[in-house]
Amino acid sequence: MTTMETTESLDLPTTPASLLARLAELGIEVENHSHVPIFTVAESKALPLQIPGAHIKNLFLKNKKGRMWLVVCLEDRKIDLKDLGERLGAGRLSFGSPDRLMTHLGVKPGAVTPFAVINDPQGAVTLVLDAGILAHDQVNCHPLVNHMTTVIKTDDLMGFFEALAHPPQVIALD
Repeated sequence: MTTMETTESLDLPTTPASLLARLAELGIEVENHSHVPIFTVAESKALPLQIPGAHIKNLFLKNKKGRMWLVVCLEDRKIDLKDLGERLGAGRLSFGSPDRLMTHLGVKPGAVTPFAVINDPQGAVTLVLDAGILAHDQVNCHPLVNHMTTVIKTDDLMGFFEALAHPPQVIALD
């Protein structure tokens, strides 16, 4: 087992090592940092590791009709689910269950990441990206597990979405 792989990550549909191999195949260079598992923005801010770039939070949401969204925004954004639901034409939004999250994005709570669209080839989950992220040169994301952070250039992250035929809906969430 490599430092990328843990017993827990081997239970995932795509392991961190497989994700990083796919990024390398696409010619995308990343930088990886290992740390204690983090589950919240507050926990990530408490880490002694200071990495430049956009720090994000990821919300896995659904509506009453079963449609799903992965909303990726800057970590300090205050998201009003009622307003967001109206802006997306989704109606009332709520958080998706851990089982739904694993079924559709192949990750566990605390490890939600824009990289998880690698596990959604059918495009069942709509990816929504905060326009504020695009103002940064790089983005810090979990590589499908929450004990690591992967630093990727913002343009390369957009290229990753394009390569997967999973383009994000970009909206201003400020």
